[in-house]
Order: sequence, then C-alpha cells, then structure tokens
Amino acid sequence: MSVLTYGYAVWSPIVWLVVLLVLAAIVLYVRSRGQKRYKKGTAQTDIFISGIQVPPAEQRHVPAHNIYWGFFEALKGFYNTMMRPHTGIINDYILWLVAVMVVTVLVLVMVI
Repeated sequence: MSVLTYGYAVWSPIVWLVVLLVLAAIVLYVRSRGQKRYKKGTAQTDIFISGIQVPPAEQRHVPAHNIYWGFFEALKGFYNTMMRPHTGIINDYILWLVAVMVVTVLVLVMVI
C-alpha cells in the first residue's frame, strides 16, 4: 500500500492538492476580472469615516489603556488582588514556580 493512498478519498493528499490548485485557479481568475482603475496615492486610498474629516495621524492613535479601560475597570478588584504578590523580583517568581511544581508532583504521586 502506497503512502499516498488511503481507504477514503477525503484523506488523500493528492485530492487535497488538486482541490487546492483548483481553488487557487478560481481565486486568480476572479482577481484578474477585478477593476483596473485603482490608483495609489489618490482619493481612492484616503481613510473614509462616514464623511467626517479625518484627523491627523497623531490624533488618530488610540492607546491600549483607553481601549481596555472598561475591561480593567470591571475587573479592578481582581487585578488589585493579583498585583499584591507580584514584586518584580525574579527570585520570588522562581520560588512560586518551584512551589507550584512541588504541589503538582505531590498531587500526582498521591493520585497515582
């Protein structure tokens, strides 16, 4: 039995390759039929916000803390609780890692 033959045609790599090539040909055909009037650097490439005048790039930037403000505000109690044990000292993180590994090994030894 060959490596490329299977009992079901759906799992055959040859079938998948043929399907991929046919889909690529269809995509390229549809793309070639598209509009050829696109011009880079004209009004076609400008940002459109429902007719509103677009602000300069430095004013369009939205910092991440503004995007996630509601998320952080809703979970403020959780974050405050979780930030207390975080000291920023690598030795503390290694101690936590070792402690969790010891507990995991103990649980596995007791179960098995």
